[in-house]
Amino acid sequence: MQSDISHQIQSPGGGRIASPKLRHSLEQCEEFDGLEKNVNRYDLLLLVKRVGKAAGFTPRMIALLDYYMSFTRDIDWEEGGRPIVYQSLAKTALDMGVSERQIQILENQLFEVGALTWHDSGNHRRFGHRCEETGQILFAYGAELTPLAYLKEALENKLQEKQLYDKAWMETKRQISYYRRQIRSILLEAEMGAGESDEVFMLEEADLIEFNGRYEKIAVSIRTYMDLIALRELLDKHKELHAVLSEKVAEHDQKASRDVNNDKLLDKDSSKDESNDVHYKYTNKKQLNKLSTRRSSSNFLQEGVADPSKPQSKAGEEGKGSKIERKEESSQGNSTILSTGLQHVTLKQLLNISSDRLKSQLPMEPRPMNANDFVEASYGLIKMLGISQNSWGHACLTLGRIGAAVCVILTDQANLREENRVRKPGAYFNAMVNRAKTGDLKLHKSVMGHLKRDLPLDASNSNEQLHSKKG
Repeated sequence: MQSDISHQIQSPGGGRIASPKLRHSLEQCEEFDGLEKNVNRYDLLLLVKRVGKAAGFTPRMIALLDYYMSFTRDIDWEEGGRPIVYQSLAKTALDMGVSERQIQILENQLFEVGALTWHDSGNHRRFGHRCEETGQILFAYGAELTPLAYLKEALENKLQEKQLYDKAWMETKRQISYYRRQIRSILLEAEMGAGESDEVFMLEEADLIEFNGRYEKIAVSIRTYMDLIALRELLDKHKELHAVLSEKVAEHDQKASRDVNNDKLLDKDSSKDESNDVHYKYTNKKQLNKLSTRRSSSNFLQEGVADPSKPQSKAGEEGKGSKIERKEESSQGNSTILSTGLQHVTLKQLLNISSDRLKSQLPMEPRPMNANDFVEASYGLIKMLGISQNSWGHACLTLGRIGAAVCVILTDQANLREENRVRKPGAYFNAMVNRAKTGDLKLHKSVMGHLKRDLPLDASNSNEQLHSKKG
């Protein structure tokens, strides 16, 4: 290859071999009438740097062109001027840190892409002289950069093509990143569900292993040396995997919804004789006074604070009816609920430990607040906390609707606290339900713990609102 380049650079007798390309470049130099207005020589160099390999320029070619450009002046690029670099090859080679032969090869490569030609002396010796007053070249022999001016339009077209290519490349990379986030999110949720309970599987274990393996094969680092074709093939593989996973998730959600809707225990928990009681999936929002804690006609959850306007004996009798009770529960389910201490939790206590965002979910209506209002508010918050529909239904089966609501309220507080903040509320919620099965969950102690903590603002606000309502 180097012998071919050598043959093109110089003939055996010392002269440069003539060719149509060389003659055409010399004609361009003779006809050159200067650069366009508002265009200077460094605008041309910037175009070359931005287009780069797309126009055949290697980094070493650009480095030599940049070096030669510094030897020219603006007057050389005006009408009547000739941008000729007449410094010797030896001096150029020393400055660039390469051999003279390498400089000749780089010059020939620049000639091939149309950015350089030669204005040779008889013996190829490079020399010249500038006018001290005007700075114009009086005579010079060496490498000439005039052909670069004729490349401006072609370089601009190449740059536009390159920009479109780069834009498509970056957009493809962005789409791959999007699908990767979606795939990782689904796989992570499936792994968390598989580790928490057998009843919250989103994917079978075999499917989970298969999908993780498929994702690892395409989760390669994206580098700029990858071309657009390879990148688009990678995007298609991500889309295919995401579509299959999405279909699996849709099937899981439909099955979970059917299981919850057909559950007989949830039907027993729903009140038959009270129009204000709501199913845990009811979506008809009602407006009520969310701060009212007066005794409701429902026995599901009642106020446990004695009314000072009534005799002490009557107030004591009402206090007995203020504890949370379960109806029509099986003996095993009732035992699980009683072991949590849920019967010792009152509606007022739940209101005092509820966060502002949970209170905002409470419906507003001109009637006393009841337990189902807390169920509805908690159900409206599960999506924000990342608690799945299946996990909510599982909690309702284990603890009843109000028990599930209390777990949501406690999970919400754990997610909002400043110290040791729970960053995966869905896993925290499921862990509480699993602890209830083993008898290790004590809801009344957790509620009392929140009441005793340093929460003066929330508690005082709730008490003031309750007193103002009663007044």
